[in-house]
Amino acid sequence: MSRAKGVSYSAARIAGRVKTLGRAISLAYRGRRLDVVVTMDRSFVFAADLVRAIDGPVAVHFVREDVRDVETDGHVRREVFFGNRATTSGGEEPSEYKGRDVLLVDVVLDSGVTQEFLLRRIGESKPRSLRLAVLLDKASKRRVALEPDYFGFQTASNLLWSGYGLAGSNGLGRNGKSLVSGERASGGFGRAKKRKR
Repeated sequence: MSRAKGVSYSAARIAGRVKTLGRAISLAYRGRRLDVVVTMDRSFVFAADLVRAIDGPVAVHFVREDVRDVETDGHVRREVFFGNRATTSGGEEPSEYKGRDVLLVDVVLDSGVTQEFLLRRIGESKPRSLRLAVLLDKASKRRVALEPDYFGFQTASNLLWSGYGLAGSNGLGRNGKSLVSGERASGGFGRAKKRKR
């Protein structure tokens, strides 16, 4: 399929990759408790499928990013803030990861700036291990030295994706079972647009 018409990953292909990732993560932790930190909102579908594919005890925590442009002395810089969801499984404070195995889950890794920042913040709690899992890795867009420990697919950095939890440019498509990009990225349902006559 040409890039102009879009690229897609079917629901079956995504499910297969998520299952493979779950097996690899299960083998790595060998039945130890795993604290999974999920970036909201775009990662909820991927995270839900991934944690169900992991064989072992899992605690899930949610963080929400808030990107703001902050002006200081006439210069504007972008800052990333993270807020914890009020509820986490087990009722524990999500910032307390000392001595634990932690897996950060995000659906897309492009520049890596946001994920690197969050990994550093989690690392301040001195976890036993800290790894990153993403569904889509846009390596050519990376601005920091960061590679995911687990990824589903590598893809071109100029593609806008929708479906499987990702919204298209019109804000729709999160409920699509497949991932689509390019001209079809606004729908997320894995069908080509019909041409008007």
